[in-house]
Amino acid sequence: MAEPRRPPAPATPAPAPGDLEPVLEAVGPRLRDLRQRRGATLADLSRSTGISVSTLSRLESGRRRPTLELLLPLARAHQVPLDELVGAPETGDPRVHLSPVVRHGVTYVPLSRRQGGLQAYKQVFPAGHNPGPPEPRTHEGYEWMYVLSGRMRLVLGEHDLMVEPGEAVEFDTRIPHWFTNPGPGPAEVLTLWGPQGERMHVLARSTRKG
Repeated sequence: MAEPRRPPAPATPAPAPGDLEPVLEAVGPRLRDLRQRRGATLADLSRSTGISVSTLSRLESGRRRPTLELLLPLARAHQVPLDELVGAPETGDPRVHLSPVVRHGVTYVPLSRRQGGLQAYKQVFPAGHNPGPPEPRTHEGYEWMYVLSGRMRLVLGEHDLMVEPGEAVEFDTRIPHWFTNPGPGPAEVLTLWGPQGERMHVLARSTRKG
């Protein structure tokens, strides 16, 4: 079924030149706060963005006018949307616009926008995904998985588990692991992936008996 067409957004009048000054003046303190919260120095930021230390210093102090060419690499380095750097007002649209991608037969629906750190996805595994004997692998990171529907078989170290709807698992991905959807239908799961050390804490565990 075709996606319903959305009504065009109402045109927003361009701000007057004088209205931009408070917005631009707030960029410097916001950049400094983001950098300090990350525990990064100006030299660290210079290495990751290619922007000179002197330019970064002038930006944070308000002595250099922010431009798109400077703000784009800074947004990537701080892992925040560009509108967060400039304090853009809310658009009033509460919808989350998702862009699914398909890789090796698995559909990935991103649920978070921030790059780096913890990442949230809804995944749809077709029946029979990853067939054949288990081939456990390892990599850096940590994973949390919650089964919405269907079921997933997880081989984790010495354990061979069947994860049913309403059940969650979390594990260090340095432990050899392998998973598949044994069918008969597709399996939908929520997953959180994160760098090593960023554990996801399960606050309420399944009450399913057996």
